[in-house]
Parts: sequence; C-alpha cells; structure tokens
Amino acid sequence: MSIAYLNGAFLPLADARISPLDRGFLFADGIYEVAAVIDGKLIDSASHLARLQRSAAALGIALPINLAEIEAVQKQLVARNALNEGLVYLQLTRGADATRDFLPSPDTAPTLFLFVQDKPILHVPAVTTGIAVATMPDLRWKRRDIKSTGLLAQAMAKQAARDAGAQEAWLVEDGFVTEGASSTAFIVTGEGIVTRPYSQAVLAGCTGDALTALAVESGLAVIRRPFSVAEALAAKEAFITSASTLCQSVVTIDGQTIGTGTPGPVAMRLRTLYIAFARATAV
Repeated sequence: MSIAYLNGAFLPLADARISPLDRGFLFADGIYEVAAVIDGKLIDSASHLARLQRSAAALGIALPINLAEIEAVQKQLVARNALNEGLVYLQLTRGADATRDFLPSPDTAPTLFLFVQDKPILHVPAVTTGIAVATMPDLRWKRRDIKSTGLLAQAMAKQAARDAGAQEAWLVEDGFVTEGASSTAFIVTGEGIVTRPYSQAVLAGCTGDALTALAVESGLAVIRRPFSVAEALAAKEAFITSASTLCQSVVTIDGQTIGTGTPGPVAMRLRTLYIAFARATAV
C-alpha cells in the first residue's frame, strides 16, 4: 500500500483527501516539483528544493514547513514505500477557502501533498533506441519559469505528440523551440551543445543545469541561445533532460531523422556523466 504525505500526516495514498474547494483544484493555484530516486536516494535534491522555493515565492505561497523538513518528508516517503527507483512528486497549493473566489482569503492555509511513483529510470528501452519528438505551437502562459500545476497546454501537446507517434512534444514560439512539454530541449551543432537561455519563457531545468555544468567540466562547449526548428532538424544530435528521463536522445523530429538516427555520442556521454554525478551526490 503506497504511503503519501498530506498536511503534516503520513497516510495511505488511497485515504488522502483534499477539499474540492482547494484553489489548486479550482484555479490551478499551485506549484509542483518532481525529484528522481535512484538506489533509494534523492537525486539533485538541493536544486529541486531551491526551485520549489523560487516558484512558491513567485506566487506568494508560504511554505508550511521549511526546506530541510520537506527533504526529510521526502526521505521518509522513500523509506516507507521501500522505493529503490522512481519519483517523489510534491504539490503545494494556496489551500482551500470557504467558497470559490478569485481572491483568496488572507488566512487560507497552504496544502502540501507528496507521494511516490515506482518507475524505471536507469534502464529503459529509450536509452538505446532514442525517442521521437513532434513540434507543437507553444500555447502556454508567459510565466513558464514558475513550475505551475496549470499544465493543460502541456497535456494537450503530449496527447498530440502521442497521436503523431512521438514520445515528447517540443513547443515552438516565433519559430524557435522553447522547451519540451515536460523536458528541456538541447541540440548538438558544430559550435557545441545549444540550449535556450533561462528567462520567463522557459523553466530552469534542474537536471539540465547539472548536465550542462558537467558538460563544461568535461571540456564540451555549451551555448545558451534560442534555436529554430530548422536548426534542430539539421543538428548532429538532439536530446532532452528531465528528472524522470535524465538525458535521453532524440532521433527524429516531426518524422525526420536527426544525425544518424541513433543515440549520439554526446548525449550518451552526458547521460553517463550525469548518472555518476547523481549517485555521488544523492541524499
């Protein structure tokens, strides 16, 4: 039986109850984080917690417990669920009001909810086969740097990508790729590894941050600039990063083969470097 955490209590996930008047449900007035677990330990925890704090501050939602206590809850969930490999999902909303109103009550208490998912991360078929990506118009709101629970546009893009035979969607605005529906987008060109610079247009990826730092340390050039769909189609390699995929090669975009059509050496090298980093720094 899966154990979750809700507002200070550990309980069976099936018994967790959140008010239908919670603003996360009614307005998507909340944020979330997803941290990977490998070998029963949290991966890149400090980075995820720092992003959680940034997102909460941007929305003016007070953390009901501090970051150290949140990490302790995550570790407890991993232990109580005997999770060896998978994900810890965290959602923080502004909480439940007495009635539905666009303006929250000043005394509304935040809702903090966490649960785990048992999911293979290290050894999955896509590591050796690569994945297909389909490009979609970026229909999201303008504050994409906030890890908001308002994911309707991403969910629609994911469904459209699946219908096109792809495993991920790359979102496009003004001809340039912003990011994946649930990942950070990278290409490899003659100048090096190219990925979009951080701004309100994209989410700062924790896995992508660590991976680019590792790339630089190993002597690879990383260029932060926008890239077009046409440039991606002509790239030597393409790949995505996220907590759940780590680093995964993209072998086709909109049905067109990228590079050799197989996972490229740069992405595979970075995946190896990241896994070593993740295990060395896990908590």
